[in-house]
Amino acid sequence: MFDLTGKHALVTGASGGIGAAIARMLVEAGAKVALHGTRREVLEAMAAGLGNAACVVTGNLGEPGVPEAVAAEAEKALGAPVDILVNNAGITRDQLGLRLKDDDWDAVIAVNLTATFKLSRAVMKGMMKQRWGRIVNVTSVVAATGNPGQSNYAASKAGVTGLSKALAAELASRAITVNCVAPGYIATAMTDVISDEQKAKLSGAIPAGRMGTPEDVAAAVVFLASPEAAYVTGTTLHVNGGMAMI
Repeated sequence: MFDLTGKHALVTGASGGIGAAIARMLVEAGAKVALHGTRREVLEAMAAGLGNAACVVTGNLGEPGVPEAVAAEAEKALGAPVDILVNNAGITRDQLGLRLKDDDWDAVIAVNLTATFKLSRAVMKGMMKQRWGRIVNVTSVVAATGNPGQSNYAASKAGVTGLSKALAAELASRAITVNCVAPGYIATAMTDVISDEQKAKLSGAIPAGRMGTPEDVAAAVVFLASPEAAYVTGTTLHVNGGMAMI
């Protein structure tokens, strides 16, 4: 539906269910995509399945200097500046606030929030020169609702929402949009460990009557990355089946 022919994208966290779906759908729309993650073998297998439209970059985004290095390596591998940045990589270190360790707070903030900023900053100059760009940040429903045991994760994703609005205001005059996609409960490898009874209970609390799929999230990302979304910026598209009507 959306034509991204000639565009160059960087998708972080591309080896996971949602990231992989985003990368595949961007390629199907015509983009060339740099797949980022920490598991090179998994990413190389993905890239092989996508043909010449994909390349691989790796690195732990929580480490100093790595986000900038990933952006530079992606542009080198793509052979062009990044037109579309999808900040999808994220980690969890769940624990009740009273018991949450400093290291677990710092690690989640570093990957989910700080790296999102540093990657965005790294690709801005190229986008500004060509006066076109799309930054899409994958957040979470808990950024708006909160969730017990996820104070670090919820704070990091809420921070990304605020960051996105600020950057959207700064970059709009250069035809660069910055938006968020906030998934609800999505069926991925992470949710496979949940029992059928728990899944049924979760689905029963969602008006759509089911958990989402990675493709549901990917479709929202591709829309926001497309030329058709040129007048959409600084907003969050919630993909949660109605579980939280925000």
